Amino acid sequence: MSNLLPKSKIKIAIVGDVHHLWQSQEDYLALQALEVDLVLFVGDLGNESVETVQAIANLPLPKAIILGNHDAHYSSTDLLSKHKSQRQCPYDRTKEDRVQQQLDILGDLHVGYGCLDFPQFQISVIGSRPFSWGSSQWKKEYFYKSRFGVHNLMESAQRITESVAKARYNTVIFLGHNGPSGLGAEPHSICGKDWKPVGGDYGDPDFAMAIEQSYQLSKHIPLVTFGHMHHQLRHTPHQTREVVATNSQGTIFYNAACCPRIINTDQGTYRNFSLATLESGQIKQIALVWLDAKQQITNTSVLYHTNLEKCGNTFLN
Repeated sequence: MSNLLPKSKIKIAIVGDVHHLWQSQEDYLALQALEVDLVLFVGDLGNESVETVQAIANLPLPKAIILGNHDAHYSSTDLLSKHKSQRQCPYDRTKEDRVQQQLDILGDLHVGYGCLDFPQFQISVIGSRPFSWGSSQWKKEYFYKSRFGVHNLMESAQRITESVAKARYNTVIFLGHNGPSGLGAEPHSICGKDWKPVGGDYGDPDFAMAIEQSYQLSKHIPLVTFGHMHHQLRHTPHQTREVVATNSQGTIFYNAACCPRIINTDQGTYRNFSLATLESGQIKQIALVWLDAKQQITNTSVLYHTNLEKCGNTFLN
C-alpha cells in the first residue's frame, strides 16, 4: 500500500481528438504551465500514426489513453476488403501491424477494455470500447472478433464492466473515444448524429450499459469523458454541439473533441486543452482553454461549474 496522501483537488487535462496535431515540446510546456495533475487522451491520435502515439507515450506526466477509430483507420477491415481505407493504406499490412504497434507502445497506459489505478489520487480510470466508430449498431465485427475476442455489444459491455470490477478505487473516471448512448438524439446533442440524414443518438450502447452496471457495483463516477463527435457540427455552421450533460446520479459527461486542437492564425499558434477540476470526488468545473506559443492562456470558456451547471460558451479573458 502506498503511503502517499491523496490530493483532495486534482486538475485534469483532457486532450480532444488529436488528429496528428501534437507537438511534444510545446504541448508539454503548456501542460506544465497549466499545472495539471493528470492527462487523459480521448483517442484519434492519428491515422495509425505510430510516431504520434510514441510522442504521447513519452509525455512525462501521469496519463491514460484510449485509441479511437482513426487509430485503426487502415486496419479496421480484413485484408481482403475492397474498402477505400484498405486501398489507400500506406504500408504493407501483411508485414506490419500498426494497431498492435500502438498498443505495444502504450502498454498499460491504454485503458481500452482496461483499468489504470492512480494511487496518488485514489481514483481509477476505466476505458470503454477502444477504436469505437459510434452508433447503436455493432460495427467492425471482424476487427473486434480478431483483436479482442468480442462478438457483440453485450460482450463488449461485459468486458468494460469486468475492468470496473478490478478497479482498486471506488471513485472511477470513464474514458472513451465515443460517448455512451442515452444522452440525446438531436444533431447538436453531445453524441448526436450531425450528418445526413441528421439526427439520432450515435452513442455507444455498450458504454451506457457498463456505466449503469458500475452504479450497481456501488462505484462513484464523477466524470465520463470522450471525443469523436466534433464540437463543430457538419450540417450547419450556425450552431455548435452541446458538450456537457449530467444525470440523476451526479455524473458529468463531457465531450472534449474541440477540433482542430491546434490552429495557426496571423497572430500566432494556439492550442486547446479541456481542464476538469475534481475536488473531494466531485467535478467542480470544466473549462476549455486556449494557450499561445508563450504558454499564456488567451481564452477560457467555462462549460460547467458546480454552482451553475452548464455554462454554455462564456468567454473570459
